[in-house]
Amino acid sequence: MTTDSVTGGRPDNDVQLRDVVDADLEFLLAYEHDPEAVRRSRFTPRPRDAFMAHWKSKILGDSTVFVQMVTVDTEPAGSVVAWWDRDPDLGDRRFIGYWLGRPYWGRGVGSVALGLFLLRETNRPLYADPFAENTASVRLLEKHGFRRTGTVRHGDNEHIMLALDSDLS
Repeated sequence: MTTDSVTGGRPDNDVQLRDVVDADLEFLLAYEHDPEAVRRSRFTPRPRDAFMAHWKSKILGDSTVFVQMVTVDTEPAGSVVAWWDRDPDLGDRRFIGYWLGRPYWGRGVGSVALGLFLLRETNRPLYADPFAENTASVRLLEKHGFRRTGTVRHGDNEHIMLALDSDLS
């Protein structure tokens, strides 16, 4: 893979992935509570204690979850995570999700971070289900080979189901 295919042709963004450390959680909490991010994702932010408990037990404390901190010029910019969803009707499926702080939107950071993450997370197929009106997120996933497979509802909100199969990676 060439540098441009990983960086999206934007070498001015020094985007890296690394393991999440406890100090990162304060950044991630603040990013989760950004009103515009909440509007775009249709994700209800957790109160601080619930957020910290979720991250420490369900993400960092689960050996089947793969999570990476996204950094730009060594500054925490967001996270990318993969986890198993156990559905009694559909079986075990590996999902991914990501969250970037608003200062990093529209700069190619998400594209670089997702590309790097997909090199490390080798399970296929992978699934994602962004809010249908979050067109930037849907486009980002499609740019990386995810294909629309339908829609799902989370509460009152429609989400697009996308899949990245092994023959598309």
